[in-house]
Amino acid sequence: MSDSSGDNNKNKFPFGGPNFPDLKPFGKWKFLVIYIVILIIGMSLFNFVFLNRMNPSIDYSEFKARIVSGEIKRVEITDSHFTGYTSITRQQSSRSLLSSSGYESSQNRVYRTVSLYDPDLIKLMDEKNIAYGAVSRQGNTILNFIFNWILPIAFFLFIWRFVFKRLGNMGSNVLSVGQNRAVIVAEGDIITRFSDVAGVDEAKEELVEVVDFLKSPQKYKDIGGKIPKGVLLVGPPGTGKTLLARAVAGEAEVSFFRMSGADFVEMFVGVGAARVRDLFKQARTKAPCIIFIDELDAIGKSRLNNIAGGNDEREQTLNQLLVEMDGFDGTSGLIILAATNRPDVLDPALLRPGRFDRQVLVDRPDLKGREAILRIHSKPVKFDDSVDLEVVARVTSGFSGADLANIVNEAALLAVRAGRKAVAQRDFDEAIEKTVAGLQKKTRVLKQKERKLTAYHEAGHAIVSAFTPNADPVQKISIIPRGYALGYTLQLPLEDRYTVTKSDLLGRIDILLGGRIAEEMISGEYSTGAANDLTKATDIARKMITDYGMSDRFANVALTSRGMSITGQERQEPSFQREYAESTQQYIDEEVARIIEAEYAKAKKILEDKRETLDNISAALLEKETLDEKEFKALLGV
Repeated sequence: MSDSSGDNNKNKFPFGGPNFPDLKPFGKWKFLVIYIVILIIGMSLFNFVFLNRMNPSIDYSEFKARIVSGEIKRVEITDSHFTGYTSITRQQSSRSLLSSSGYESSQNRVYRTVSLYDPDLIKLMDEKNIAYGAVSRQGNTILNFIFNWILPIAFFLFIWRFVFKRLGNMGSNVLSVGQNRAVIVAEGDIITRFSDVAGVDEAKEELVEVVDFLKSPQKYKDIGGKIPKGVLLVGPPGTGKTLLARAVAGEAEVSFFRMSGADFVEMFVGVGAARVRDLFKQARTKAPCIIFIDELDAIGKSRLNNIAGGNDEREQTLNQLLVEMDGFDGTSGLIILAATNRPDVLDPALLRPGRFDRQVLVDRPDLKGREAILRIHSKPVKFDDSVDLEVVARVTSGFSGADLANIVNEAALLAVRAGRKAVAQRDFDEAIEKTVAGLQKKTRVLKQKERKLTAYHEAGHAIVSAFTPNADPVQKISIIPRGYALGYTLQLPLEDRYTVTKSDLLGRIDILLGGRIAEEMISGEYSTGAANDLTKATDIARKMITDYGMSDRFANVALTSRGMSITGQERQEPSFQREYAESTQQYIDEEVARIIEAEYAKAKKILEDKRETLDNISAALLEKETLDEKEFKALLGV
């Protein structure tokens, strides 16, 4: 996007570059002249080193002596040189000429000397019966042009294309490798506003002060207050951190510098630090403005893990960023926004007051926020009367803003695929199912034995869920393969949950084990179909002991592994090591097995009591392949 700030920006960026399309023509011609000078110098060196080696000259006295001795048989006379050949064969002479008098073979040697005014030379050649004559070099103009210009230019273009381009994509601007790669958006070009952002009302309130400072900085200066120099947006992927940053710039109507943390780091040490300096230098000239660094953890990882020392590129870039953030004037109107979904790995020096003074949590939206997000993304979409966005928001608990936008788009695509002119509620249901369970595998055909085993497996999940207190209701049961699963039981919460009790966790383990128990009851043996269920159940049981302090022996004690570094090795990521005894690890393993065994017995008791219901639901699945919530409850008898 171009910067339309007019003449006020003249000579702000004296080195131009492809990232700055608003530069005056002088800045572009300056770089072009530099390139032309480099090319001319290179070609001159090429001609001097290579072509002059191919055309050696001898002294005039030596040239004359070789005529006297009879070694030279023929002489060609030009305005600048005398060229002598040891053979008078015209074919060999032409070969010598084509080689710019540099061709030499065992049959024909070539001697050149600078031409001098010597009337006696003609008389000497007549006496020695030397064939001589004047030669016009016009016929050789094309060859000389090729050797002196075309080949050197082609050589340098080859170097430019296949060498510089591979060294960090510098080929288009080698001299500007240290310049930043920020995308600059001029004031007024950003159309995003806070009204375009939904589901993060608390985060928007935190950023209102930033916008107000950029619009009216004087009232903060009059009272002696200082706006935070940096604001760090923290949250899971897809929650709208980048969108919030654009909305801040759009509301404040200031220039916006957007750059990813990965854009600072190159294979050359020092390039990242140079780009940081260049970014802040340019941003100061456009103040008030906003610098937005996405994926800050790419350059801001903690240096504490680097026990072995060293001075790598990422650390130099981080050091320069720390210096720039701590050094610029807080009253200049330069504000830094950054986003990351991994605040735990950031360097402590980056998070201290004076750099990133404020951390704003951009979390997944609640029920009200999800409905607002769906309405924003649904503005250009045509709906029929069956669509209820409140219902869609209710069954998408835990979805991020990006997930919701994807569901709206998927629903529209499904409606087009079905030949409808408007999106129906069933399109949203299918889109949610596709997002949660995966793509439907219509071509995968199961054997009758596998279909029966899958039907009992999914029926086991559903029945245990129906008789487990506080469990999420079953929305659909299917034995149609989706993703990697041969079947699935879709459970969607009807309300948001922020805390989970011990009984809720044990109930989740019961539901996960219900499929394995149903398989055992019908076939008398286990299958691999419950592998994923067992993994999830084991993880829940282990976290109950290690993270949540829900064991008898270590009640209210956290046994979480800590992040540490291996001494003597430079590590980008911390390695997680336990800080408890081997006997404690043995107790954890035994307690996990005990919890799984107890919950297995509890879930098995439920299915044994409901064996007839289990058979009926399995038979219905084998017949219809899919049961919705109403059909399931009817078979359940509730």
